[in-house]
Amino acid sequence: MPRFSPVLRTLQVLIGLAVLLFAGRMLVLIVPYLSFEPGIEFLTTKTAATNSNLLFRVGFYVHITSSLVALLVGLPQFFPQLMRHRRVLHRQLGKVYVATILALAAPSGLVLALYANGGLVAKVGFTMQCLVWWLATWQAYQLARGRQWQAHTEWMVRGFAITLAAMSLRLESYFMYYFLGTKPMETYLTVTWLSWTGNLLLAEVLLQVGLAKRLLRDFAAPKPSLKAQPAVPA
Repeated sequence: MPRFSPVLRTLQVLIGLAVLLFAGRMLVLIVPYLSFEPGIEFLTTKTAATNSNLLFRVGFYVHITSSLVALLVGLPQFFPQLMRHRRVLHRQLGKVYVATILALAAPSGLVLALYANGGLVAKVGFTMQCLVWWLATWQAYQLARGRQWQAHTEWMVRGFAITLAAMSLRLESYFMYYFLGTKPMETYLTVTWLSWTGNLLLAEVLLQVGLAKRLLRDFAAPKPSLKAQPAVPA
């Protein structure tokens, strides 16, 4: 299996830049919430009872911050040319990524799913997303511990595809509302499911064409040449 071609490398870089821009945008959106005021931005869509609920409030703040951390520490792992000679950093970032999702981002997402707008369809959609996110990340972690690197990489791709669901949700919402003319609630309920199932479907397509093998080949350090060096003339 060849390594990334120049075209695929360019696409990889462009996607990485898009994710970084999204992370920067999310940071800008998160900052106002750090005042812990209940009546701002997204929180205005919730009832007073929900905003005063301690479980919801803790889940909300944990989720918005930990999801951003997971996005930022997970992204470099998909640029193996950067990690090739930084394997300790690769492992440490991986541990932070896994711990952040398993202990913080996915559990807090489950809390938010209980209070999701849109009724049962939305609640089930967000619940399933968090459960699959947790399980995919756990599976990737277990495979890494068993040194099953290709399977580990495949499950990391699946898990990170769900990490990117927040980005997909916003892009899909914009496209559906402004280009397809769908109604707000119709748009919301659709992207609740499409944002993560669509990402998983795309991840499976990429895995079928050898993405995991390409990432592993790219991560492997170049082997030293076995050819004998020419003798230095006296």
